[in-house]
Amino acid sequence: MPIILDGKATAAAIRSELKETVAALTARAGRRPGLAVILIGEDPPSQVYVRFKERACAEIGVISEAFRLPASTPQSELMALIDRLNDREDMDGILLQLPLPDGLESHPFLGRIRPDKDVDGFHPESMGRLSLGLPGLRPCTPEGVMELMRRYGISPSGKRAVVVGRSNIVGKPLAYMLAAPGKDANATVTVCHSGTRNLADVCREADILCVAMGKPRFITADMVRPGAVVLDIGINRVNGGLCGDCDYEGIYPIASAITPVPGGVGPMTIAILLRNTIKAWRAHTGMDQES
Repeated sequence: MPIILDGKATAAAIRSELKETVAALTARAGRRPGLAVILIGEDPPSQVYVRFKERACAEIGVISEAFRLPASTPQSELMALIDRLNDREDMDGILLQLPLPDGLESHPFLGRIRPDKDVDGFHPESMGRLSLGLPGLRPCTPEGVMELMRRYGISPSGKRAVVVGRSNIVGKPLAYMLAAPGKDANATVTVCHSGTRNLADVCREADILCVAMGKPRFITADMVRPGAVVLDIGINRVNGGLCGDCDYEGIYPIASAITPVPGGVGPMTIAILLRNTIKAWRAHTGMDQES
């Protein structure tokens, strides 16, 4: 029987740890941590995600302030809002909820957020620091994948990892993290995408298979090596329910460990967002050396 990598329980444990940190350090910091969330338009999944983030912030003692703007918001207005939040000392993190409405390209706005407040880890400087192996705020979903493996004692070191998907949000940063030096990484990594030939053969080479491609149940049991660790990062709505990019029922009997969808990587994303916010808060208030 495979190990079920329970992201929901793991994220709850992380939130509990962060709540203790906030309670212990708030008096010395002089204020509670703050997170600003910008939501443009009426995208239903984004509305749900923002509510989840607000609830999680309240649970651990982070002040959350949401800025909900119409889809017609001009670029200049959004830039001005980001500038104001950059200057606010009570806001340690700024999160721009993606995707943006049609007509608004995300890169200029993500690049406008101060790197030390980039709790999503998407600023070019944050991505550059990741690629160079320098300290910094990491993209939440791939860091959530790495943390989930750490918490379950799964080391990628010396193993063959295959990442299916090359997005800037998940695939590329996850590949950097898996290949980084150290006992919690140090994998040999292959990144697959729409141009990959013989995808099934490449996937079968993986000791650790990470899938983030946005295609429901695309990865089937015949594409997975028996005994592989399977991390399904996709989430798709099909016939009123949610499923991942992997055929969970088919792969479950042959995997050594697997993430469910929902309840796997998804909850870890918000947990890491909170951890990044606390990290930024500690840096801003001089508490980064405190225990």
